Amino acid sequence: METALRICPLCEATCGLTLTIDTGRVTAARGDRQDVFSAGFVCPKGATLPALDNDPDRLRRPMVREGEHWREVDWSEAFAAVDAGLSGVVRRHGRDAVAAYLGNPNVHTLAGQLYSGLLARTLGGANIYSASTVDQMPKHVSCGLMFGDPLAIPVPDLDRTDHLLMLGANPVESNGSLCTAPDFPGRLKALRARGGRLVVVDPRRTRTADLADEHVAIRPGTDAYLLFAMAQTLFAEGLADPGALAEHVEGLAEVRALAKEFTPETVAPVCGVDADHIRGMARDLAAAPTAAVYARVGTTTAEFGTITSWLVDVLNLITGNLDRPGGALFPRPAHRPAGAGRSRPFRLGRWRSRVRGLPEAKGELPAVTLVDEIATPGTGQVRALVTVAGNPVLSTPGGDRLDRELPGLEFMVSVDPYLNETTRHANVILPPAPPSRTPHFDLAFGELAVRNTVRYSPAPLPLDEGEADESLILRRLVQIAAGQGPDADPDAVDEAETARILARAVADPSSSVHGRDPAELSAALYPGTWSERRVDLLLRLGSYGDAFGARPDGLTLRRLLDAPHGVDLGPLDARVPEILSTASGRVEACPAPLAEDVARLSEGLAARRDSLVLVGRRHLRSNNSWSHNVPRLTGGSNTCTLHVHPDDADRLGLAEGAEATVRSASGEVSAPVERTGTVAPGVVSLPHGWGHGLPGTRMTVAAQNPGVNVNAVTDPSVVDPLSGTAVLNGVPVAVLPQG
Repeated sequence: METALRICPLCEATCGLTLTIDTGRVTAARGDRQDVFSAGFVCPKGATLPALDNDPDRLRRPMVREGEHWREVDWSEAFAAVDAGLSGVVRRHGRDAVAAYLGNPNVHTLAGQLYSGLLARTLGGANIYSASTVDQMPKHVSCGLMFGDPLAIPVPDLDRTDHLLMLGANPVESNGSLCTAPDFPGRLKALRARGGRLVVVDPRRTRTADLADEHVAIRPGTDAYLLFAMAQTLFAEGLADPGALAEHVEGLAEVRALAKEFTPETVAPVCGVDADHIRGMARDLAAAPTAAVYARVGTTTAEFGTITSWLVDVLNLITGNLDRPGGALFPRPAHRPAGAGRSRPFRLGRWRSRVRGLPEAKGELPAVTLVDEIATPGTGQVRALVTVAGNPVLSTPGGDRLDRELPGLEFMVSVDPYLNETTRHANVILPPAPPSRTPHFDLAFGELAVRNTVRYSPAPLPLDEGEADESLILRRLVQIAAGQGPDADPDAVDEAETARILARAVADPSSSVHGRDPAELSAALYPGTWSERRVDLLLRLGSYGDAFGARPDGLTLRRLLDAPHGVDLGPLDARVPEILSTASGRVEACPAPLAEDVARLSEGLAARRDSLVLVGRRHLRSNNSWSHNVPRLTGGSNTCTLHVHPDDADRLGLAEGAEATVRSASGEVSAPVERTGTVAPGVVSLPHGWGHGLPGTRMTVAAQNPGVNVNAVTDPSVVDPLSGTAVLNGVPVAVLPQG
């Protein structure tokens, strides 16, 4: 029996784990108390990593479908089948006929971060989709427009702020999103213990709201009205002051003009928050020594998601809290060079989807229209699909229609460890090795961390016979997509990427390796796997790197291997103007696309809001559909019930535990009622990621507790127009008793 360290890959908190290994299997997981970031914290998901790793339903070998049956094959046969299927579709119909859907687990694996984007680019068509447009794309779009880079996302300085205003976020149960913070609950308790104030705006009284000084039960989908009224108050009362950023900002006068219409009295009937209360919230925010506004999925998966995301940072800006300690700051990840932004400003809508004309954002189209592109004949119709760690049949609105259309594809390949509701339609499934047999380094979450740290986890165990690391699978797919066939040397992918990165670095006058020989630099990389060489390359070129010997005390992979619990790089610091990539070189406080969309917000002031509305919810022991197959994560509060306020339940005749029908304009589902005061009157709630047990799946535990798919009642025709993000919260519904 031995132990090994591993960064947890199951959510954005990235906690350090200590794994117990017995005869080649992970048998236990606990928090790593010496981890420089998580200091021993672990949630129930991380503690059950061994069960996920050893899940008997997990696929271990490639599978090829023959009619209604599956056959286990070796990797060479599997890749040959993929090459024949994809190249045939490209030859017959062109590259736009091949689509890719990337699920959110891609950002939780090193291979997914290194290669899934490259795969999407190599496929070469317009039909790229991901879970981002059922989650976070509004924040990318608003930050891209304000700061020039959709990855330049300010995060709340949790450990130093005096006042945190949180909207539509439940980090006590989700562990945080677009804000990487191990032990988020402990950090919130520490905020209050040092005399700070926590205000939670949410239509549900979540476990996070239970920790707060104040809970504001807003009407779902109206956060933009509340935030605009707070901004209007600050402007009207002379409290708006961007502080040290003033010389780096343009467009504040335009924001002030737009805000005039949204007075607290005007928006109060819309959002359900009293006008005096709104003014008090604004004044408290401005009066705090330091403060931060933070909003997440409850606000981005809503009708005005991008406007809300923008207004979050408008408030941070006009209270002087953007880019200062204790406010909202831009992390400085170890893998990014200092001052490295985009070479060109972010642009929105560079192309549009063929059928519905929805805009591209960050290189992808809205996931809700994937089914339209598959079902609608004509030039550019999608005939083949590549999914990587995604289950859009359950996770996207209109998933039931997608389920009906997938069998009509000419070819489908899925990189996934499970035979689930989506992958059951594939022709080939390529299962990656489990977490215990893969290395880990966080690229995406280093960009979002509340403290600058860096950690690397070598694979705790070697690959079993017949297993393939995810990096090999994705590199092979890249080569197939490039037309190089199934037998090309996968190392050529990394050689080309390394050469590209080094060529760009040595040509950049601001780079730490400007003018040096790329071949010499490549030869100096860590002599390990290509994943390790790629990590070493990024570290050495990064903000804290050794610049290939020019800074002897800088970071390298060797140094991280010698520091298995990670390296603490210090608190967040100010990064404006270096982080900016806008055309003006300034923070653009009032980008034209956002200003134009305010007209839609104005029209909504007159909309009737007298129906019941549906919102989602997260459970501490749930992380999307695949985690429902872990026995220790089922039961308890992690159940698919319909939360209804007792007053509404009495009015509608809904008894505890009885089945009720939830009906919307797009469909209906039935679920057992759970009467609870944790939802506001007029609001009902169903969790996301359920609807298991369809024929042909192989997830035994999930099938025993199938639940219902809430996306049967979310309308795929309704999206946030700027980001294309599905509207999952604030959906008008009727709820009826059964029988």
